[in-house]
Amino acid sequence: MEAWQAALLAWYRENARPLPWRGEKDPYRILVSEVLLQQTQVRQAIPYYRRFLERFPTLKALREAPLEEVLRVWQGAGYYRRAVHLHRLAQQVEALPQGFAELLRLPGLGPYTAAAVASMAFGERVAAVDGNVRRVLARLFALETPSAKALQRLAQSLLPEEVHPGEWNQALMELGATVCLPREPLCGACPLASLCLGKESSQRYPLPQRRKVREERLAALVLLGRRGVYLERLEGRFQGLYGVPLFPAQELPARAEAFGVAPRFLGEVRHALTHRRLLVEVHGALWEGEGEDPKARPLPKLMEKVLRQALPLLAHEGVVSFPHAKPHGVEPL
Repeated sequence: MEAWQAALLAWYRENARPLPWRGEKDPYRILVSEVLLQQTQVRQAIPYYRRFLERFPTLKALREAPLEEVLRVWQGAGYYRRAVHLHRLAQQVEALPQGFAELLRLPGLGPYTAAAVASMAFGERVAAVDGNVRRVLARLFALETPSAKALQRLAQSLLPEEVHPGEWNQALMELGATVCLPREPLCGACPLASLCLGKESSQRYPLPQRRKVREERLAALVLLGRRGVYLERLEGRFQGLYGVPLFPAQELPARAEAFGVAPRFLGEVRHALTHRRLLVEVHGALWEGEGEDPKARPLPKLMEKVLRQALPLLAHEGVVSFPHAKPHGVEPL
């Protein structure tokens, strides 16, 4: 083992955060943690990890649960497609396969997640390259725009023979998550600082990836009936979840006419997705139908924001605040 590799491992063993999945060997639990961490920060992921495993402690328990219940337990973590993929995966296998190539064929598992599970749970010598590892390696070797394939090859070549690959992968990730930070890296605390070729120009390695973010304008129609709010099963980006009708803003007159209502404007909310920003006009009206309690259904965060914006209309029916949404959903425009 090279001296720098030994230094990184010594640092990791001394400084690793005591996370609930750290040291875990159960491949299912490792999978749940890694899927959550795909789009959720560690601090936010911890309570959802515990809640999810309390209800679905095994792959079998997840397999036997209806998707709607899985989505309800996942509620608040966001990016619900992850939960849909987990549930679909549980329908396909009785136990997780032990190899990277086989794991990669399962729903929702990309190269990083498959490598993380294969290395941590099964000890396969495969490098797991997430955003943190990408940043560490790009700075360490002064790489401005490394391709994913090049980084994977580099990371694979650095796996030390004498160390469990899962521990090595976690050491690199931990360094990126706690020391080699995106904006202000803590180079003085880095065990690899003396070898780092990019530390003097940390913002150059790697160069920021520019993403085009489109804004989409939608309308939400909140209909208050005799027993609650009209909800429908959503499609598209929120497939499997429930919410009030959501549609392009120009369709509001036709939708209102179809329900026989004359809605009033209640405000706007903003909601950020990975590559898109949604600006949603919230409209509401009293409705002659029944409706239901929205708290009994799995709702995306966007719908929680929409319903909070509609609280003036809903308050007299006893609809309470939703735990995961910020007040009024967004800052005033």
